[in-house]
Amino acid sequence: QVQLVESGGGLVQAGGSLRLSCAASGRKFSSYAMGWFRQAPGKERELVAAISWTGGNTYYADSVKGRFTISRDMAKNTVYLQMNSLKPEDTAVYYCAAGPRYSVYTDDYDCWGQGTQVTVSS
Repeated sequence: QVQLVESGGGLVQAGGSLRLSCAASGRKFSSYAMGWFRQAPGKERELVAAISWTGGNTYYADSVKGRFTISRDMAKNTVYLQMNSLKPEDTAVYYCAAGPRYSVYTDDYDCWGQGTQVTVSS
């Protein structure tokens, strides 16, 4: 099992940037695919970005493509989400998740962090 702890959320003005970090503990981190999800009030949780265990495959939701970048540092057991050109509609709780295979489906991720709030003011 992998334990995940997110950090880096906060309040930022529209057009600004934030970098989220997800620190993982557990021996099998390197074999897990990782995803960043978000959930805004009254909305379903959605996949924002995903990365395969090798880092060779990445996925981005259309709403963040060109603005967000997911990456992973195996040496630090950490996954990052660099968020640029932030918009008010990016406001949500962001969750880091791990799963046994690279997937765009929420149900394929079985380890979740506690979430970090991102608020973008207009």
